[in-house]
Amino acid sequence: MAKPGNRELITLVCTECKEENYRTSKNKKNTAERLEIKKYCSRCQKTTNHKEKK
Repeated sequence: MAKPGNRELITLVCTECKEENYRTSKNKKNTAERLEIKKYCSRCQKTTNHKEKK
């Protein structure tokens, strides 16, 4: 079982309009690189790539 201290909260930012739309958690031990997911952006009104904020 995973230890509770391995997960951290991250913010996902739209690559087109730079708006912070989503907050999620990720396991920093298993995925060290930055997360990039296709999600819906309400400002752009379409599905765009969202990257993990620094």
